Amino acid sequence: MSNFRIFLAAASAIVLFLYGLQAFSQEIQTVGGAKLTEWLGRLTQSRWRALLLGAVATAIVQSSSATTALTVALVDAGTMSFRSSLGVLLGANIGTTSTAWLLSLKLTSIGPFFIVFGTVLSALPTRFKILGKAAFYFGFIFFSLDVIGYALRPLAQDPVFAEILSNSRTPIMGVLAGILLTALVQSSSITTGLCILLVQQDILPAVAAIPIVIGANVGTTATALLASIKMHKSAQRVAVANFSFNAFGVLLFLPFLGTFADWIVEFGGGPGLAVAWAQLIFNVVMTAAVLMLLQLFEKQLARYETDAPG
Repeated sequence: MSNFRIFLAAASAIVLFLYGLQAFSQEIQTVGGAKLTEWLGRLTQSRWRALLLGAVATAIVQSSSATTALTVALVDAGTMSFRSSLGVLLGANIGTTSTAWLLSLKLTSIGPFFIVFGTVLSALPTRFKILGKAAFYFGFIFFSLDVIGYALRPLAQDPVFAEILSNSRTPIMGVLAGILLTALVQSSSITTGLCILLVQQDILPAVAAIPIVIGANVGTTATALLASIKMHKSAQRVAVANFSFNAFGVLLFLPFLGTFADWIVEFGGGPGLAVAWAQLIFNVVMTAAVLMLLQLFEKQLARYETDAPG
């Protein structure tokens, strides 16, 4: 198979994955959107409950971008306070690691089951019919990831691709690649999924994948930043807070990111699991650090609201 055909097959599979991810997120919000909005609006008075809610909501929706964009919209509408939104944003970063764990444990084979189950459920004249599409697209996400894996398999023997990867294995280059790729596709799940698939097929070393996945945490904030452009200053401040938290975490890890990646790979229990562990540890440590410095962040972000153009 020529490199062009490999690229075309992989690109097509990535488009399918992105479509499935967006459709699943929309279906979940359609089925439970009112309830999700109510939870996010009312159950975030406690910072710890807000953090847990953000994590659970993101794990269900399979998209931190969807959770943060919804949070920005709720703050813009006055349903949620800025202070309450911070816990949701931090929780969303932890919840988004669920995709990496499903992939690293090689559970993508559940895809066809949910596709068939969702199709059958949609056809039945029951009150659960509305859940059929959500189940279908949930399976579609993982089925498309399997397709991506098959499409990328020939790259393992491609010397040109190996040379490209060898030139981007430094931590700083990996972080930049993760930021740019995620900002482009508007989904850290895509970046993380690709990295784990490449690692599992021995195309990309885990120590090179970890900086890319960590950089994806910054790239995924582009969705909320774009969504907030025409909103009130309070909503813009939420989007800036989301970016600030993730950028702070990357800067915190960057000086020893290479050592961190080597340590995780050594003790992570396998290359794919190492990437999942790295993403989880990064987000938990970043969340803990931000919570300890939250008052400082709030003061700086309050200045942003004062200085931002009206």
